[in-house]
Amino acid sequence: MAEDSYEEECDYLFKAVLIGDSAVGKSNLLSRFSKDEFRLDSKPTIGVEFAYRNVHVGDKIIKAQIWDTAGQERFRAITSSYYRGALGALLIYDITRRTTFENIKKWLFELRDFSNPDTVVVLVGNKSDLRQSREVEEDDGKSLAESEGLYFLETSALENVNVEEAFLVMIGRIHEVVTQRNAEEIKSNGVATKAQVNGNGTVLPVGKEIVNIHEVTATTQPLSSSSYCCYK
Repeated sequence: MAEDSYEEECDYLFKAVLIGDSAVGKSNLLSRFSKDEFRLDSKPTIGVEFAYRNVHVGDKIIKAQIWDTAGQERFRAITSSYYRGALGALLIYDITRRTTFENIKKWLFELRDFSNPDTVVVLVGNKSDLRQSREVEEDDGKSLAESEGLYFLETSALENVNVEEAFLVMIGRIHEVVTQRNAEEIKSNGVATKAQVNGNGTVLPVGKEIVNIHEVTATTQPLSSSSYCCYK
C-alpha cells in the first residue's frame, strides 16, 4: 500500500458508493479500478470497505474515495448510513442473475432516500464476459437507465472491460456538478469555496496512480455505442 499517495495534494475529495446485491462483483470492480487487480476467490464484503484513487479531470486532481457496501440484506442497516455525503454511486447488477437486476429499483429507492438529489448514478451490468449465461439483455439495462435518468454501461471486472469508463464517467460528472455549484455560490456570495466532502471515516490507502480522464479512450478499450449510454 502506498500511503504517500494519500498525502498528495488534491483539489477535491469525492465520496462515492458501490451498491447492489451480494456477489454482483462490487469488490472486484473496486479492486480493478483502484489497484488493477481481480481475485477469483473474492469473498463477500462484511460491513463496509473503502479505497481511493487520484484522477485528473482537466487541471484538477480529484481524490475519489469509493465505498464498497455489503449487499447482503442483514447488513442493510449498517450500509444505509454510508449513503450520506456520497456524490456518486455505481448501481450494480449481475447480467447472469435476473433477480439482481429486478432488485435495482429497490437499491435506487434506498439511494435516493438517503443521498443528495444531485448524486450522480451510473447503472452497471457487470460480468459481461459470461455471455453464455446472460439472463439480462443489454437493452433491459438501457431501458431502465433511460426511464430513471441514469448513465449505463456493461462491464467485466475479469476482462477489465469498461471498468475504468464506469468510474470516470461518474467522477467526471460529479466534477461538473460541483463546479457548477461553486460557480453559483461565487455568483451569489462573491466568495469562492473549496468543495470537500467528509468521507465519515479514515481513508484506506490502496494506490496512487493518477489518470487523466481525457486520455482514457486512448489507453483503454474504446467504448462502443452498444455498451455506453448517457441519459442525463
